[in-house]
Amino acid sequence: MSQRLPIGIQDFVKIREDGFLYVDKTARIHELLTGAGGVFFLSRPRRFGKSLLCSTLGALFEGRRELFAGLAIDSLGWDWKKYPVIRIDLNPGRFEDGVEHLDARLSFALLDAAQAAGLSLRGDTLEVQFSSLINDMHARSGQKAAVIIDEYDKPLLNTIDNRELHKKMRIALKGFYGVLKSSDAHLKFVLLTGVTKFAQVSVFSDLNNLTDISMDPRYGDLCGITQEELEGDFAEEIQQTVEVKGLEKQAYLAELKRFYNGYRFSEKPLTVYNPFGLLNHFNRNGLFKIFWYETGTPTFLIKLIRDQKIDILNLEKKAVHLNDFSNYDVDNMEAVPVLYQAGYLTVVDYNDEWQEFTLDYPNEEVRASFAKSLIEQYINVPGADMRSLGMLLPKTLRMGDIDAAMNALIPFFAAIPYDITLKDEKYYQTVVHLVFRMLGLDCRSEVRIAAGRIDTLVETKDYVYCFEFKLNGTVAEALAQIESKDYLLPWQGSGKKLFKVGVAFDFDKRNIGEWKAVGE
Repeated sequence: MSQRLPIGIQDFVKIREDGFLYVDKTARIHELLTGAGGVFFLSRPRRFGKSLLCSTLGALFEGRRELFAGLAIDSLGWDWKKYPVIRIDLNPGRFEDGVEHLDARLSFALLDAAQAAGLSLRGDTLEVQFSSLINDMHARSGQKAAVIIDEYDKPLLNTIDNRELHKKMRIALKGFYGVLKSSDAHLKFVLLTGVTKFAQVSVFSDLNNLTDISMDPRYGDLCGITQEELEGDFAEEIQQTVEVKGLEKQAYLAELKRFYNGYRFSEKPLTVYNPFGLLNHFNRNGLFKIFWYETGTPTFLIKLIRDQKIDILNLEKKAVHLNDFSNYDVDNMEAVPVLYQAGYLTVVDYNDEWQEFTLDYPNEEVRASFAKSLIEQYINVPGADMRSLGMLLPKTLRMGDIDAAMNALIPFFAAIPYDITLKDEKYYQTVVHLVFRMLGLDCRSEVRIAAGRIDTLVETKDYVYCFEFKLNGTVAEALAQIESKDYLLPWQGSGKKLFKVGVAFDFDKRNIGEWKAVGE
């Protein structure tokens, strides 16, 4: 590739000075800075460019105009004054080790900002030092300060399973963020970014001038890459991938969209790509892989799904009211809105009359990433067994060899540790569903049609598999149900070969007992 792609680089200065590709978001930043309000909060999933946004804002307020040459904001009338800047990045901290790690991180950020401004910190507590630094910066420079706090909620998310430590973190942050309210007269601009919006942190209860832009239609593409940006800024990468792999361009773009696009953050039907997956895809010569999974799923999220007994098979098309996105605290967290904030679900529709959002998976990368995380947490199957299954199952189903596919699942079920209870038919169904999803197959479960509800449906380029599962029943009963309810009728005439697959699980063996597939 001729362009330098900023894989893992979130420093705007480094990107611009070292000639890395920068997707220009400065027009949207200018709109934010010249609009109403000066204290903002932005929630976006991990690996979505929040840190790069913070870095860009820092360079902008420092007046480093040379870095913005050729970018949109350079011609939009920005004043280019030099403002004092306090940047606090809480992403690197290991806060689960104790509140002293939070204190150290905050102290380091304040000291760094003070030294850059030629000032000394005054006061015996972090709150006093923060307040004094803002005041002193204003007095020294004659300009109000800009405060940029990245991943404000990391200490809270890292300690959510430790109630005592979580409470200490909350108290510490309450006092520290409360300084922003009392220092309002000395502040030019404030931005806090994070994943969630915790109701019990005073920055949201005391800052009555806080503007939450997380679901503001004007800033739906402030982070992330639009389709227009993809086809413009990555034109060289797209063309090279198409030529090397011998692909048809529009088909390739459609596959890129299916795999990495789909994130929507407001009622406005604008979707964006997660930059992390897209950049890694191009860096790996057009490889379609679930890169986002490698960044890890927060353990608290898996625990939340377990505790609230969320039906994993029915996470699609979930209705959520607008108010449900901002009522987070450790004792009151609903899993579905948190899944949205974390990036596993996204907006696909909005009802203005009811202020109700419909949520669904944004793309194939997220579906597979989420399934893989759930399998590891729920089932704890060794990695070797997962890899073996991954080599066999997708290939056999795409070839129409259902018997080989079922035979591949048997050792997988056998590898599930004995202390994990496979207690009912729904659990077995969920395991199969997650396996299919993890391996990138087009799989849907609890599929509602006019005649009833299909347990699991898998569709490939050439085949459609309709699965009916029985724990306390027979394969004959499963096949009879598919036949009597005409489950495959909607796919008649599709040009694909159709399979009715009856599967009976053996409770004592904790495995697939028998199966039979009937083709049409």
